[in-house]
Amino acid sequence: MEILILLDQIQAGLGGTERGDLPLGGKKMAMGSADMFERYLEKDEKIAVTLYCGDQNFMDHKDEVSLKLAAMIKKLHPDVVICGPAFHYEQYAEMCAQTGALVTEKTDIPVVAAMSKECQSVINQYRQRVDIVKMPKKGGTGLSDALKDILALCRIKANHGNISEFPSDKIY
Repeated sequence: MEILILLDQIQAGLGGTERGDLPLGGKKMAMGSADMFERYLEKDEKIAVTLYCGDQNFMDHKDEVSLKLAAMIKKLHPDVVICGPAFHYEQYAEMCAQTGALVTEKTDIPVVAAMSKECQSVINQYRQRVDIVKMPKKGGTGLSDALKDILALCRIKANHGNISEFPSDKIY
């Protein structure tokens, strides 16, 4: 299973809040916090591509950036896309949810987003359009379980399984 992950500038390891204007980009490798998933990947799975964008750049150009991200994802055609994990960062969560919903609506590529309950307004706006896995806020307990849950849902979706098999208490 080849995974594409969408990160903001902080999670991609490309700067802090001062780099929120970072333009859209990507690399054919796991970057930044994508390595959190490494220990939970099975041997035939890898994070093959990382796309990233500064959260403020996204907020300033939401429609344009999400359309470009969706087009890039469609062209790269991974087995599954992980949007996040956004933790409790609301602008990053917005980028994950809006892009995930657009990819879900415009392609056949499965998408899993992830964020904490602190992003409730984003969750309420998008949970009917993209599957969002529950996770703790940054520094909260339960991150390992959330990462396993994200990958478990990715596996189901990438294998065209029935997501009703996934525990409903783990998604919003």
